[in-house]
Amino acid sequence: MPPAMWCSASGSSPMYNGISLTVLLAFAAMVYLYGWSRLRHDVRNTIPAWRVCSFLFGVLAAWVAVASPIASFDGKMLTGHMIQHLLLMTFAPPLIWLGAPVKPFLCGLPGANLLFASPRARQFGQVLGHPALCWLSAAAVLIAWHAPALFRLGMESEAWHLVEHLSFFGTGLLFWWPVVQPWPSVPRWPRWSMLLYLFLATLPCDVLSGLLVFSDRVAYPMYLCTPRQSGLSVLEDQQCAGALMWTCVTVIFLVAGTILSTQLLSPEGSQTHPQPVEVVSL
Repeated sequence: MPPAMWCSASGSSPMYNGISLTVLLAFAAMVYLYGWSRLRHDVRNTIPAWRVCSFLFGVLAAWVAVASPIASFDGKMLTGHMIQHLLLMTFAPPLIWLGAPVKPFLCGLPGANLLFASPRARQFGQVLGHPALCWLSAAAVLIAWHAPALFRLGMESEAWHLVEHLSFFGTGLLFWWPVVQPWPSVPRWPRWSMLLYLFLATLPCDVLSGLLVFSDRVAYPMYLCTPRQSGLSVLEDQQCAGALMWTCVTVIFLVAGTILSTQLLSPEGSQTHPQPVEVVSL
């Protein structure tokens, strides 16, 4: 499609209401803090302060991606879109899981404990948390939303733009669940397999980022219609976005793999056994 037709078809990127997302994220943070404050009086279920900070930084990263002024660059630069994608899939989810959020939410939300204790909820959680499903869902969402047709759909439609970001965040949470193993998850595969899990997860990212970095054609022509927000051309912006993805994913996965390796090589790690799933009694 010629650039002029892209410009006439795409226009500016729609932005969903950042205020509602800010309220939702703030509500999640308040529920977590309320539940954590109740757990502080229970020695068995207490959560250290560093985990609280990790959860809040994860929520902050999600807010920066979807509701801060940075979100407005999504429709102006591919690098802005890539920053959002990395925050929602690579940074926010592991920080949130490191915050061990399940117990605080069970304590902070009335009735959540009963729902969590139901056999169907546990069966659903076991299926949803299977490492193969977590890996495939994250890879599929990553590839699908960067296909030019779906990418353009997300840029043109406010509803689809929201679906895109929710799918990034949701599959990011799924992907990091078997890696972080927050309570009440129990390892279903050997922990060393998570090193292979992380390595294989770099492959679709490497392919996509490599295509963006080394291509001599503009992958998403709608950016030809937007005013330049920097001194970069559209093609240079595309290459910058691919390099950013390549670097960040490699570094984050390397850090996660190093932490896992250290745990596996430690005496405590070699003697770790799965802990039974318990429900917080309120």
